[in-house]
Amino acid sequence: MNKYELAVVVNAKIEDDERAATIDKVKGYIERFGGTVTNVDEWGKKRLAYDIQKMKEAFYYFIQFDADASVPYEVENNIRIMENVIRYLCVRQDEA
Repeated sequence: MNKYELAVVVNAKIEDDERAATIDKVKGYIERFGGTVTNVDEWGKKRLAYDIQKMKEAFYYFIQFDADASVPYEVENNIRIMENVIRYLCVRQDEA
């Protein structure tokens, strides 16, 4: 099992419960494909470096999980089509 970190940038214009449902859906995708979520770090609302879809701010979440090498590809395929997710990035964490 490898350790991964998934950064998710969520639309700031949606309600709190809808934003929480979006993150729960992302965690559900990780678990559905055989991963185990170890930590969810919410950074809150931050200013974007540049406007994305005419938005200046968004909510940042960092989800750490353990999974096989095929899981990030499957998770990204499902996150890609989620309406409230503006940007995402999944990286493998080095063992230090």
